[in-house]
Amino acid sequence: MSLIRWEPFSTMDDMVSRFPAWFGRWPRVPGSALETSSDWAPSVDISETDDEYLIRASLPGVKKEDATVTVADGMLTLSGQRSQQLEHKDEKFHKVESFYGSFSRSFALPDAVNEAAIRADSKDGVLTVHVPKTRIEARKPTTIKVQ
Repeated sequence: MSLIRWEPFSTMDDMVSRFPAWFGRWPRVPGSALETSSDWAPSVDISETDDEYLIRASLPGVKKEDATVTVADGMLTLSGQRSQQLEHKDEKFHKVESFYGSFSRSFALPDAVNEAAIRADSKDGVLTVHVPKTRIEARKPTTIKVQ
């Protein structure tokens, strides 16, 4: 009897390759039959300070000219495109786990933000959107005289 080494991650990868529709969007090997121009969504961290909300999107390989931040009707949208570099002569790919193509993420903004002062910057593959808060003064209760 011979022993066969079981590799769970390899087995899972084979299963996902056979049934891609069951598991949503997975990276595709360039030139394969499963390759599509499907969209992808960058991972995002959202945090808050006393003065602002911070949205940090992980966009490695995306130039700042290829990313767009828009605000409309209380929704903030991050969108753009990451292009695939196919200039690899004498190189044979065995696995590609990077996503390419267009992306878009939308977030509902809270009521107490200053939409006109929203700004964004990009550094080291991270797009940071600064959403300043506005101060809401607490309203004092008013007594209405019943007549």
